[in-house]
Amino acid sequence: MGFHGTRSQPGSKKVQQQPSLQETLLPAVADDVLEYDELWSFVAVRKNKRWLWTVMCRRTRQIVAFVLGDRSADTCRKLWNRIPAAYRHCSSFSDFWEAYQEVLPAEVHQAVGKDSGELNHMERWNCTLRQWLGRFTRKTLSFSKVDYMHHLVTRWFIVEYNLQIQRTFT
Repeated sequence: MGFHGTRSQPGSKKVQQQPSLQETLLPAVADDVLEYDELWSFVAVRKNKRWLWTVMCRRTRQIVAFVLGDRSADTCRKLWNRIPAAYRHCSSFSDFWEAYQEVLPAEVHQAVGKDSGELNHMERWNCTLRQWLGRFTRKTLSFSKVDYMHHLVTRWFIVEYNLQIQRTFT
């Protein structure tokens, strides 16, 4: 039993020891460009879809913000709200998914096709994620059984990924 007689969540001690996502980021610069994308996964059974929405800074290749949820404009809004203020002015690119056009400011955002090359870094990162975390592989026997662990493992991977990049820049 954990604090106040409640059961503690698995992995919670390691999560508490990790820095926040914002602490892993290199400072934004005026001409930074952001790439947005979403990636499908599931929890327990395939019909329990979870979408990982991510924003990457093209210059640093770091994940600036992420959110797990459905594929709605509400989830996209949560993603926008998690982007640090220093990055919100950056020009950005996404695919043509309607939620992006609904939520992201038109003065900094542009929807493009995958063939434009503007989303290459984000697509490459999606491949990296799929290679390292079996629960994001399209046809897999590896999956999360509960939402908490799905979020925990995803957050752990992104924070460690960002810290590795941070070390190479310093």
